[in-house]
Amino acid sequence: MIRFYYHPTPNPAKVALFLEEAGLDYELVPVDTSKGQQHDPEFRKINPNGKVPAIVDLDGPGGQPAAVFDSTAILLYLAEKTDRFLGQAQDRPQLLSWLLFIASGLGPFSGQAVHFQYAAPAGLDYAVNRYRREAERHYQVLDDHLSNRKFIVGNEYTIADISAWGWLDRAARVMKGDEDPLAPYPNIKRWFREVDARPAAAHARAVASDIEFKKVNDEETQRALFPSNFPPADAKSGK
Repeated sequence: MIRFYYHPTPNPAKVALFLEEAGLDYELVPVDTSKGQQHDPEFRKINPNGKVPAIVDLDGPGGQPAAVFDSTAILLYLAEKTDRFLGQAQDRPQLLSWLLFIASGLGPFSGQAVHFQYAAPAGLDYAVNRYRREAERHYQVLDDHLSNRKFIVGNEYTIADISAWGWLDRAARVMKGDEDPLAPYPNIKRWFREVDARPAAAHARAVASDIEFKKVNDEETQRALFPSNFPPADAKSGK
């Protein structure tokens, strides 16, 4: 059994997709990041970085519970545990390369593009341009790579595709103002349609659909999501 700590955002979505693809039994534990639940001491024992997703594998190595955090680490852990979606042995170097391209490039720059376009104070034009253009550049790198291939790595669906799906599912938000955000990236668009048509994608998108997460962007939410914007003592105390 996997205990899955979840909020409906791109990185947890990746893990949801893997769990649904692999048919693993899991218990969903909602973590409302807008309420600051990621900072609760009990959750920090699982992920000291205070981010979702995280999992606890109740049947980890040696039969002991094992906590894993960071979406890429979780995908690798679960893929190795189940021997699913790892591709062929000869694909391993490229699998690791593209997983980390997503983890250190496409994902974070997309996230920052969203932040500066939607959440940051007005007037930060340099930052808005910087992160939006870098998100576009990462999209272009992936689009070029997919020009002559069906999947990101090798000849089969892998955790690289699962990882990329999580963020590309939010392309409309990353590419604010574009009615058809994937139109400039036809190879990504074709790839995304194929991945998104898998039954597990619909199941992953429906995870926690019956749970009401906070949507109001008030001061509590700002302090919970962006504690570094407040003086350290103030942020810690929640005052």
